Amino acid sequence: MGVFTHWVIFNIPANLRELPEGVPKEGEVEGIGVQGKNDFNKLGYGGPCPPRGPAHRYVFKLYALDTTLSLEPGASKTQVLRAMEGHVLGYGKLTGKYGRS
Repeated sequence: MGVFTHWVIFNIPANLRELPEGVPKEGEVEGIGVQGKNDFNKLGYGGPCPPRGPAHRYVFKLYALDTTLSLEPGASKTQVLRAMEGHVLGYGKLTGKYGRS
């Protein structure tokens, strides 16, 4: 079915070491960052809910940038990726599998 984006969040403070549970589904969350729209067409994190059958892959990507992005809350993943061009200092990726039987 292709790629489904569960969360878009940017301008995470460089000193933040973890994200708390239950980040409010608001555009701007003080001390956490700015949230864009996911593929549910909503702000915030939309957790996995795969259909029954084989496990699905879930990929979390985190980018270190040399700038703060000048985007409004509700920006799309495409808008964020475009704004990041030329500003990526490094990145990390975590891949996990989740399924229901």
